[in-house]
Amino acid sequence: MSERTIFAYFQTPDQAKEAVKQLQSLKLVDYAIERIDGYSGTGIQSLDKLGGTITGDFPGLGHLTLGGDFDNVDAAILAASSVSASGYSSGGPDNRVTGKDIMLVAIVEDEDFDQADRIVRAAEPEE
Repeated sequence: MSERTIFAYFQTPDQAKEAVKQLQSLKLVDYAIERIDGYSGTGIQSLDKLGGTITGDFPGLGHLTLGGDFDNVDAAILAASSVSASGYSSGGPDNRVTGKDIMLVAIVEDEDFDQADRIVRAAEPEE
């Protein structure tokens, strides 16, 4: 049997998880839910790593505020110019991301693709 892949984007992980719950009634081969953004790197995962700000032991503003892991100094400088890095602008209420930054990738059997497509489209929030 052949398989098909569906990509869907959501505003919260819970919305994506709800779609997966519905997809499990079909022949769901595999799935993944990931947060995506425009910057490379895993970000600062622990407040303990922020201690370097006192000593100046951090690569730059983009690393500190965006959690970027930049291989190129030019990319780091460009990221630091983002309003999200500087704090001069907050996207939405409580500085939350207002767009769809959660991606669901689901692999289903070909015979279930149309039904799976309807499920994720129904679960995606309206813009």
